Amino acid sequence: MTHATSTGPAIVAEGLVKRFGDTTALDGVDLEVASGTVLGVLGPNGAGKTTAVRILATLLRPDAGRAVVAGHDLAAAPHRVREAIGLTGQYAAVDETLTGAENMLLIGRLLGLSRTAARARGADLLGRFGLADAAQRAAKTYSGGMRRRLDLAASLVGSPRVLYLDEPTTGLDPRSRNDLWDIVRGLVADGVTVLLTTQYLDEADRLADDIVVIDHGRVIATGTPAELKARTGAQTLSVRPADAAHLPTVAAALAALDHAAPETSGDQVSVRVADADVLPHLVRRLDADGVAVAELSLRNPSLDEVFLSLTGRPAESGAAQNEVPA
Repeated sequence: MTHATSTGPAIVAEGLVKRFGDTTALDGVDLEVASGTVLGVLGPNGAGKTTAVRILATLLRPDAGRAVVAGHDLAAAPHRVREAIGLTGQYAAVDETLTGAENMLLIGRLLGLSRTAARARGADLLGRFGLADAAQRAAKTYSGGMRRRLDLAASLVGSPRVLYLDEPTTGLDPRSRNDLWDIVRGLVADGVTVLLTTQYLDEADRLADDIVVIDHGRVIATGTPAELKARTGAQTLSVRPADAAHLPTVAAALAALDHAAPETSGDQVSVRVADADVLPHLVRRLDADGVAVAELSLRNPSLDEVFLSLTGRPAESGAAQNEVPA
């Protein structure tokens, strides 16, 4: 399943607006996804991520704006868009009473494949996703990770050029998440373009070529993971003294050097610094104060810290919110 990579964007959305009654789910969203890449769309629940996916998948009509997917205008040729896309939503859409093989056959037949071609395509995908041994078992007997892999395999029966993954790893254990990440990397290597919505910032960091942050229906930041991290303009300096009794001394030294408020967590003290040149000054001061250091580190900001700086709250704080349903 190899697709030729185009030089143009696979998805272009301009000014997408969607309202549900008095609630504006999308308020002029612009997106662009280069062919053969992954765009990570970040934001808490209720930010508008799923609404954007539903519009781009032709499941919702926007109240304003336009979009072109795989070269086809969303409003003028929705059927052509559907032929080019695959969608894996937040919850597995497979029929739990059918076997893995039967689910794949059903999707293939719905897409117009002959019974023979649908069986062959299903067997190929089940094998590729490590589900061949479970092909004759009912989907209800699958683990959570297996169901997500089956759901993703089903979305690929039609060999889509563009794949929408709407929070695909929600609720999965770390091993299943890693397995799904490997599958996504393989799809992109084959030329598939992926739009990935997620609340897991480490997921976007590992998979996305570019990131869009949406909050309250608006795009508030765009860039590569590295560009977004650089935007915070600060690194985190952490010191763990050999003797925990010296934590107050370390905190005072950090506060004096960078004029910022250090944070003590467990057996270490951390502070945001704008200039790595503070390191030698800190080492000299701690030496003068008789503080032996067990660990000292200087690291770039994480996407979690970027999200916090952009929205004023951590990503997981949106978990209790609900996006307005379609």
